[in-house]
Amino acid sequence: MRRDPSFISILLLSHVMQGATSEYTRDGSVDINKQPALKHSTGKWRACFLILGVEFCECMAFFTISKNLVTYLTAVLHESKVTAARNMSAWVGACFFTPLFGGFIADTYWGRYWTIVGFFPLYVVAMVVLIASASLPIFSTSSDHGGSVHRAFVYLGMYIAAIASGGVKPCTSSFGADQFDTNDHAELVTKGSFFSWYFFLINTSNLLSGTVIVWLQDNVGWAVSYVIPTVLMLICFPAFLAGSRVYRFRKMGVSPLTSILQVVVAAVRKWHIKLPDDSSLLYEPSGTDASYKIEHTNEFRFFDKAAIVSAPSDNESTVPLCSWRLCTVTQVEELKMLLRMSPIWASFVIVYAVDAQMPSTLVEQRMFMDNRVGSFTIPPASMSVVGVISCLVWVPIYEMALVPLARRFTGKEKGFSQAQRLGIGLALSMLTMVYAALLETRRLAVAEASGMRDPDAPVPMSILWQVPLHVVHGAAQVFAGVGATEFFYDQSPETMKSLCAALGQLALAFASYMNSLLLSIVAVATTRR
Repeated sequence: MRRDPSFISILLLSHVMQGATSEYTRDGSVDINKQPALKHSTGKWRACFLILGVEFCECMAFFTISKNLVTYLTAVLHESKVTAARNMSAWVGACFFTPLFGGFIADTYWGRYWTIVGFFPLYVVAMVVLIASASLPIFSTSSDHGGSVHRAFVYLGMYIAAIASGGVKPCTSSFGADQFDTNDHAELVTKGSFFSWYFFLINTSNLLSGTVIVWLQDNVGWAVSYVIPTVLMLICFPAFLAGSRVYRFRKMGVSPLTSILQVVVAAVRKWHIKLPDDSSLLYEPSGTDASYKIEHTNEFRFFDKAAIVSAPSDNESTVPLCSWRLCTVTQVEELKMLLRMSPIWASFVIVYAVDAQMPSTLVEQRMFMDNRVGSFTIPPASMSVVGVISCLVWVPIYEMALVPLARRFTGKEKGFSQAQRLGIGLALSMLTMVYAALLETRRLAVAEASGMRDPDAPVPMSILWQVPLHVVHGAAQVFAGVGATEFFYDQSPETMKSLCAALGQLALAFASYMNSLLLSIVAVATTRR
């Protein structure tokens, strides 16, 4: 049978066009020159390694400051235990509150890459300030003036680091996830593994900080411990800049906060208008980019009123895309996505409150337990390394054993649904605090049985009793921590990835401030007499 030459030509042309299309990503990503990103030369793990290097340095700096901070505030700045724990919680809260502003800047003005580039050098400045505060002779004086200057310099360095953290934290995870094409099934599966190994790297830096860095702080000097992450940052940051040609970038949309406010204002203006039965009558320009378009849903229908074409002037040709009186369906659905995320966000305030206890009150609990194991003495701040090791062990177990096993029963590509993964993490976090409360009750009982008048005096009770607590908490982190990071990226609107990553960090901030409030309440309630 002879085939029509024109038919063969069409087939060949279709094949050529398909090959040309497959050379580029299908999710609208562009390269550093704002040209369509080539699949074979941009993104994926080649880009993620450089991004993870920046995150590793940021985490090393953060944990170097925070891991032994209670000890530093009490032993060097001579703050009381309650004041030190409260100040630490306030600083950690600031570190996880500032990402809200960093995420807004990234999604609205600079983009994720340039936000990292702009804020990361501030971390170097913060570390230099802390190195100076720990090494210059002027700060070693015991006079009131010298002590005040020293204290001010320490807190200056800490809060510069908090500001720098605000620009780096919400961008590294989302920028790393941007390196995988969401419309390519193979890359989409790999992106799920990215979050697990991202978390693995965070815990590696946590492990090094809780062992090597804490040992240096206790035995060599604080300045030396601050030099190490500073040197790492000076090495990794230029490497991150050098890899700019292999990164994939997402196109920026309108200001996410402006878009949200427009929907609320437009919906309130039209509160009296009845919604049409046919959702296709709601406003959505035909030229909307398919990669950013969101289909209509029936939840929170009041906000659909923002997309009602209520007057003859409200039409596609005369009304701007981002109007305070007429919004698109996609804008409305972006707000709905944030509202659907809010219950999960609220539950994670409680989960992260458990995390806030780890470097503060539980360190203080270890300070009043027997930290000798044979001839070896365990520094109180280093005991949390058990939880870190637990995380490092659980990540590969989860990826290589639990996910394939769960996939056989659930049929889901990722093994567990996001709700199941988060729920398991919540349950394990609860068990962590139950064990901590029982352990403290036991410690006080031992102190009373030993005839100690001061319940905060060291008791003949091994510090190893905290090991099960950190093992359970490590498992909770693998389920809840990784799950939350992936959840806030996957469930967020395309134009709000950094901002929603910052919302996850904001939950940490609220948890730290809640922890600080609880410490104050407990201190007042238990010291009345």
